[in-house]
Amino acid sequence: MKVLVTVASKHGSSREVGAIIADELRAGGLEVDEIAPAEVHSLEGYGAVVIGSAVYMTQWMDEAREFASRFSAQLEEIPLWAFSVGMSGVATGGVKDPSRVGPVLLTLNPRGYTTFKGKIDPSDLSWRERTVAKLGGAVEGDFREEDAERAWAKHVVAEIRRL
Repeated sequence: MKVLVTVASKHGSSREVGAIIADELRAGGLEVDEIAPAEVHSLEGYGAVVIGSAVYMTQWMDEAREFASRFSAQLEEIPLWAFSVGMSGVATGGVKDPSRVGPVLLTLNPRGYTTFKGKIDPSDLSWRERTVAKLGGAVEGDFREEDAERAWAKHVVAEIRRL
């Protein structure tokens, strides 16, 4: 089966999470295309879609939201999984997925959804982004958990195999 993995990422961290997920899907015997949401022109030929987005100010990135809107009718027919990558709650050990991310996900109705911890490298951020991160209580560092990302992707492979 051919699977699309599409991830909206501002500084690359979320795209790296998507690449790990894509690698696991390939290891599970699936054919995978990794394409940025804005570059996807058709879902024809895909048997499943995995969409992910970085979360900024409790929102998925515009690119991911626009993808969801553009392909909403097709995504009702194609099995879909979704993930977010964010920093909210990292200081307390667990990612908290703010409810405002939800409206996009509610319209998509994915078969599975998860949130992964992200990464903040201040040298990658603009002055405004550093200020917002500080005011929001985000902690500098790389908190990504590759084992959790791979485990979730293996679960997706198992679910796809049951389709």
